[in-house]
Amino acid sequence: MKRKIAVGVLGCGYWGPLLVRNFKSLPDCQLKAVCDVNAARLKHLGTLYPDVEVMSDPQQFINGCGLDAVVIATPVTHHYALAKASLLAGKHTFIEKPMASSSEQCEELIDIAERSGLVLMVDHTFLYSAPVRKIVEIIQAGDLGDIRYINSRRLNLGLFQTDINVAWDLAPHDISIILHILGEFPIAINCQGNAHVHRDVEDVTNMSLSFPHKRFATIQSSWLEPRKIREMTIVGTRRMIVYDDLQTHEKIRIYDVRVERPPYYDTFAEFHYSYHYGDSYIPRLQQEEPLSLACRHFIDCIETNSQPLTGGCQGLELIRILEAATASLRLNGAPVTFGDSNGAGLATEPANGSDVYSLESKSARTSESTARHRATPLYAKA
Repeated sequence: MKRKIAVGVLGCGYWGPLLVRNFKSLPDCQLKAVCDVNAARLKHLGTLYPDVEVMSDPQQFINGCGLDAVVIATPVTHHYALAKASLLAGKHTFIEKPMASSSEQCEELIDIAERSGLVLMVDHTFLYSAPVRKIVEIIQAGDLGDIRYINSRRLNLGLFQTDINVAWDLAPHDISIILHILGEFPIAINCQGNAHVHRDVEDVTNMSLSFPHKRFATIQSSWLEPRKIREMTIVGTRRMIVYDDLQTHEKIRIYDVRVERPPYYDTFAEFHYSYHYGDSYIPRLQQEEPLSLACRHFIDCIETNSQPLTGGCQGLELIRILEAATASLRLNGAPVTFGDSNGAGLATEPANGSDVYSLESKSARTSESTARHRATPLYAKA
């Protein structure tokens, strides 16, 4: 009988207990230890899982528990130091989003993992959800035609944070979905926002991502909305999708609507847009907890020595976009462009003498290491 993967969860605040529950339920995994500086949280988890060791010292947790893998669910400012210590100790590492506080930190973590042959995974949970997987399936089948734009809103009242702004807190969900759907990196980003509650911590932002072929995506994030909204609209040349994650049974609705411009006309009287109004329908989804799938995928990748669907390179892509959004915020919404998909450093002068700033490449990663097709299929095992 094969040995189970020994896993420990570091950080037991908001998201950590959910990870503890999911890893505890996996048949190929042994949840061996949990770690947190809060004694009350540890006591509570120790009551729920009496066979799991609890401790408050992260270094002892990483080096002294006989773990194969470490799951990090701490505030973002601690992700890099803890993930680096975990990887250097030879542990496969699973990090909550966002991966780290800078692209340089992400690159270092990726390098350590690659040199050591370790699995490095970032928890972009929504890519494991049934609605997003169904949307990707519909798009890949060509049912939407060519995607024109994506509009996303992720709004609620709180939870306010002081170490990261609302874009770093909420937008990673939408960014990861958009990159996954479009399958390419943006060429420019602009972001506007304001801080109303905590000084210098934006609680409302509007981000726009420009992609090749005249495609773009907008992301609105807010901690100051009276209603909780989790909605994304994907507009194609043939059909459109509305994805409402707060719906219980009807998360995706497909609209068979479109507008077409006449190919030619001689007079204004002959010029008429052609509007097509068809039916809307709701595809059936096989619901399963996305976090459970993500945790299972992490264990599968360790056992098969495979790259995760949401590995370090995907985490790095997301951080580069957040860095660009932050640069744009500091420039009052001026667009920030990327020199290439590996760009990560803000130029000191406007690009081409204009008011558009550029993110130039600091290091070139090979296309082989960043290729999405290297990711292990979501269901590597039955």
